[in-house]
Amino acid sequence: MHIIKKLKTPLYLFMFIALLISCNTKNKSDNSTVKEETKVAKKILFVVTSHSKKGDTGEKTGYYLGEVSHPWDVLHSAGYDIDFVSPQGGKAPVDAFDMTDAINKKFWDNNTYRNKIENTKKPSEVNPEDYVAIHYAGGHGAMWDFANNTEIAEIAQQIYENNGVISAVCHGPAGLVNIKLSNGKYLVDGKKVNAFTNEEEVKVKLEDVVPFLLEDQLRARGAIFEKSAPFNKHVVTDQRLVTGQNPQSAHSVGKATLNELQKLAKNTK
Repeated sequence: MHIIKKLKTPLYLFMFIALLISCNTKNKSDNSTVKEETKVAKKILFVVTSHSKKGDTGEKTGYYLGEVSHPWDVLHSAGYDIDFVSPQGGKAPVDAFDMTDAINKKFWDNNTYRNKIENTKKPSEVNPEDYVAIHYAGGHGAMWDFANNTEIAEIAQQIYENNGVISAVCHGPAGLVNIKLSNGKYLVDGKKVNAFTNEEEVKVKLEDVVPFLLEDQLRARGAIFEKSAPFNKHVVTDQRLVTGQNPQSAHSVGKATLNELQKLAKNTK
């Protein structure tokens, strides 16, 4: 009996040590999973246009730089990683290239993000599950290639229905007009929104150049359209949808989007 006890003691000790190692390994694995989930949950997708011409005018266009840089500055400073997608992927054409705007310069001088926006993802390369929000930047180019892009509309629908946030500014809401939810209703139906107004389009003398008037189309989809006087800042938030009227609203759209994300984060704790 004494010999058996001697044999059992080292056996129990070995089993105890093995159990401790197993638990420690599991905890490390769990912590690694949590860190990875946290990292993924901090990503936002920015949508920019691939279109570079204003109809038949011969004038160049693209995404409006300030409508990327100002929301980017707010959200990136808050710890979010930003990816870029465009209808065609690759280098996106830029408009309103104003380096006297300090935030524009900050964005453009950031090698990581300069590389990202000059090598945008194709819609087929995007996994909606990776993102907590999607932001549609404006620029007149968006009026030609946002509304009918079903791939990006589906990405936005999935992000939104996964309790994410959708934001858009100026002509960016062109990407919202054909987004349908799983219940068959348009995303904007019954929600307060705004965008580049009819009056603003007339003032820049492009009302007969753009393929449709954005304000009219959003109203036709059931949106409750709100607006201020031309080129005044105006931002509307309704049910995780943030929209801004014009370039002057871009920074505030970023702040409103961040506020929505922070509220969601509190509610999930």
